[in-house]
Amino acid sequence: MIGLQVFVLLSVIIIGTRLQGIGLGLMGGLGLAILTFVFHIKPTSPPLPLVLIIMSLVIAVSALEVAGGLKYLNSLAEKAIHKYPNRITFLAPLISYFFVLLAGTGHVIYAILPVIATVAREKGVRPERPLAATVIASQQAAISSPISAPMAVVVGIFASKGIELSTILSILIPSTLGGTILATIVASKMGKELKDEPSYAAYLTAQKENAAATQAATPADDFARAKRALVVFLMGILTIIFFGIWKKYIPRWEVNGVESPLEMPVIISMSMLSVAAIITLIAKVKATTIVKAGGFTSGIQAVISILGIAWLGDTFIHANKAAIIALAQQQIAAHPWQFAILLFFMSMLLASHTATLRALMPLGVALGIPPAILLAATPAANGIFFIPNYPTLLAAINLDDTGTTRIGKYMLNHSFMLPGLVATISASLIAIGLVHYFL
Repeated sequence: MIGLQVFVLLSVIIIGTRLQGIGLGLMGGLGLAILTFVFHIKPTSPPLPLVLIIMSLVIAVSALEVAGGLKYLNSLAEKAIHKYPNRITFLAPLISYFFVLLAGTGHVIYAILPVIATVAREKGVRPERPLAATVIASQQAAISSPISAPMAVVVGIFASKGIELSTILSILIPSTLGGTILATIVASKMGKELKDEPSYAAYLTAQKENAAATQAATPADDFARAKRALVVFLMGILTIIFFGIWKKYIPRWEVNGVESPLEMPVIISMSMLSVAAIITLIAKVKATTIVKAGGFTSGIQAVISILGIAWLGDTFIHANKAAIIALAQQQIAAHPWQFAILLFFMSMLLASHTATLRALMPLGVALGIPPAILLAATPAANGIFFIPNYPTLLAAINLDDTGTTRIGKYMLNHSFMLPGLVATISASLIAIGLVHYFL
């Protein structure tokens, strides 16, 4: 019976990834219905707290976008890239990493991917190198951002184990940043030089695309508004970090003689909704325009995808926990580090850090894996690059009109495979070393 359930799980994932957009979430809902009505499996509670966090983050980022804050950040990134164009392969991934670390979602790199592709091509740098490294950097940063959805799951799991947000960040940020740097070094050596690439020769002989329309200068008052919005957004991030580190300042209530503090996911949601409200007020943003922002659209797609696939994965794992534990207990109990391999494999299938961590971290706890090892294994939940269907990955391929960034003949031999493997493996190894130091 479990074999048929696995078949359903894999089938809806494969079909959902082919549908793209919200297809994965929709197919996740269908798979959940099949498990419920055909196999009579009781569904778990929907991941509403997680959806609440992501929605609040999406609203805050969208408000920042409408106020011009993302455009302002993008202009700073553009200046840095244009100032050192010959170092774009190394500079672009680092900018992407810190951009995502602040925004909490890898989808914000859509703003700088066209700049990277254009500058690389103009300077004769193989665009595959900075584009592949940038996409991988964004995925690494998304799992370690203090306001990202994956971090919300991690905080929820480890808070009950006595591991503070400050400790989690002290391990995940250096490890993923180290993995990003090593991946960038590897990416800088990939492929032929652009001038020697056959696809580039074909590009030069073809009719060039129309030059991108030059953007009008942004009025000074718009820049001032964007800066105010960015300051508010950063203050919101610092607020979350503050309460994550200094727990004694968190509001708490006594219920039936038991003191109950405000939970961290609720703090994150309230902080981001407040950020969006303050930006709307001080930057004079029309609330009706927030839902029209590009970040809002992509964010809603992420919410739907996570709702469907996370709920499906959570239900499957919960229903078969005993069988999975029986199969994995002997092997993983003897070699707990192999839990990282399981995280990588499931993230590859689910195409989501968040869904993977939500489904498997409780399983790791049930298997008796020490919290320190679970935390060290967290960067391994970054296999979303393995199957080339992730939106930022596809965007990078489509933006490289020289054809150097591509999916190979055998699908898995694509431009992101080598830097992705290097980043994920090295980040996991660095995390292991840091865990021994901090815990």
